Amino acid sequence: MISTLLVANRGEIACRVFRTCRERGIGTVAVFSDADAESLHVREADAAVRLPGAAPADTYLRGDLIVKAALAAGADAVHPGYGFLSENAEFARAVLDAGLVWVGPPPDAMEAMASKTRAKELMAAAGVPHLAPVDPASATGADLPLLIKAAAGGGGRGMRVVREVADLPGELAAAAAEARSAFGDGEVFAEPYVERGRHIEVQILADAYGTVWALGTRDCSLQRRHQKVIEECPAPGLTAELRATLTDAAVTAARAVRYRGAGTVEFLLSPQGRAYFLEMNTRLQVEHPVTEEVFGVDLVALQLAVAEGARLPANPPTSRGHAVEARLYAEDPARGWAPQPGRVHELAVPGPALAATARGDRPRLRVDSGYGPGDSVGVHYDSLLAKVVAWAPTRAEAVRRLADALRRARVHGPVTNRELLVRSLRHPEFTGGLPDTGFYDRHLVALTEPAAAADDGNGNGNDSARHAALAAALADAVRRGHPVGGWRNLPSQPQTKTYGGHEVRYEVRYHRTRDGFRVEDDAVRAVDVAPDRVTLEVAGVQRHFDVKEYGSEHVYVDGPTASYRLLAHPRFTDPRTATAPGSLLAPMPGTVVRIADGLGEGSAVTAGQPLIWLEAMKMEHRITAPASGTLTALHAVPGQQVEVGALLAVVTDTAQEES
Repeated sequence: MISTLLVANRGEIACRVFRTCRERGIGTVAVFSDADAESLHVREADAAVRLPGAAPADTYLRGDLIVKAALAAGADAVHPGYGFLSENAEFARAVLDAGLVWVGPPPDAMEAMASKTRAKELMAAAGVPHLAPVDPASATGADLPLLIKAAAGGGGRGMRVVREVADLPGELAAAAAEARSAFGDGEVFAEPYVERGRHIEVQILADAYGTVWALGTRDCSLQRRHQKVIEECPAPGLTAELRATLTDAAVTAARAVRYRGAGTVEFLLSPQGRAYFLEMNTRLQVEHPVTEEVFGVDLVALQLAVAEGARLPANPPTSRGHAVEARLYAEDPARGWAPQPGRVHELAVPGPALAATARGDRPRLRVDSGYGPGDSVGVHYDSLLAKVVAWAPTRAEAVRRLADALRRARVHGPVTNRELLVRSLRHPEFTGGLPDTGFYDRHLVALTEPAAAADDGNGNGNDSARHAALAAALADAVRRGHPVGGWRNLPSQPQTKTYGGHEVRYEVRYHRTRDGFRVEDDAVRAVDVAPDRVTLEVAGVQRHFDVKEYGSEHVYVDGPTASYRLLAHPRFTDPRTATAPGSLLAPMPGTVVRIADGLGEGSAVTAGQPLIWLEAMKMEHRITAPASGTLTALHAVPGQQVEVGALLAVVTDTAQEES
């Protein structure tokens, strides 16, 4: 029996495992880097051990330090979580060699599936259909498009789509560098890229006595940068025959490597309905909660039971209803999914976070998060803030419940993808039940258009944004103690305040009168104004706006149809904030990892040409030339740590040079 468990991970998954440990009476040990010293998973553990440093290679990828931490803290078992060393067979062997219980599959099974190329060979021998790898050295135009993938990990790291043969060498190098940073292994391979395919996976669970469960299917097709954003269980639109084919193939894969514990077998479903084996993840998946909700199980508890030698019942539990999960990231989808580090002031989703084992017909909501109020999203790790899961008897109800919960959530802090999630869940292509991996390629521009140009479906697009800005201005006036009805020399002169939203400016005007605030819009009346709540009557309908400031220029307004993160503009611009035309500024804090070959001051560049690569939150981000012209200044240096807004380079475009 396990008495104390160390989780070799951080953030949300560490907190998730600790929750089950508390329910089972198991002690918990966290490990943490210097960047995570104040993190929620450290606060929730019974004990914690520091891993000196901040970079993954110095901390969460150091298996030797993690084993020492487990022994020092008196743990008798190790759970790897997901990512980092969770699929590293050598780490699993080191844990076992130290006399500790490994809460995961046998190292031999992990090793067999660790290399995706080797896994495909095993599946071919077992009769499971698959996409054959393509040798990049001999690839031609007939092989395109190709998908480059990291052999030793997942989560979108080390993945690139290549559509031109000339781009192949550079994309191979970039993918290898990203994989090496995320997994400590830079091996990559290429395979055919299936356009408009669906990403379908099967959750498996196996014990040491030959029982293998296939716990239904999941659809994980909505992805950005090859990383999942919205997942659901069961996968919609599959025939009974296809479901049986997928689950049988998953069980065959597990038996082929004598698997034990929780794992996932992933498939690509072509538009023609053909299923191809992609890979087997020898760990718990990020999206495991949707399976837990539908099957009424706790997969972490089952992992622990199997590790302790328990037998699974001969048959898995039956499924019930539908569950959908949305990953809330601190990122800006409209700016190339750029990560957005910063302090989390409030993260509250309406509705109780219920245990995964709760069953019943009443729709419910679940939130798994690794952040609490006051925590900061850093630049060293993944930017996942929370996973929000809705269960209901039907898919339509679950999707509607999740979209509404996200819309009503209070998410105060960094820019997030919350609005994108709400719009995605309400998009007819998604509600129709057949999304594919190209969803965001086709719809991202429309899904990320500024709130002032968007419509919430009830005709409240432009007005909702302006009314939120008005509410912020009126609340600010009360908060600053400006009197209502005060004497003025120019009673007709309105107060003016300007806020910036997502590439949009909102200018609002109002008067302070003896009877309260009067808005310069005949259709709007200020009914009630308080420092944190404003009620406006719009065309005879009253709407409430909750307003919150946290000692900075940003104001958060949670309205009846949407939420807004507004920036209060100063009345006069500080000339010191101006930047020269063509300046390339760091869009986020990070590390300069690469400069384009041969690039230097005086180099000719073309619009869109990658010049500088930044690494932040385990992903590489390209800084490209804004126009064709000359690089007149280069300040970035490989290995340099930069803050957001740091000047990296200056490009003088051709038109400027001529003038």
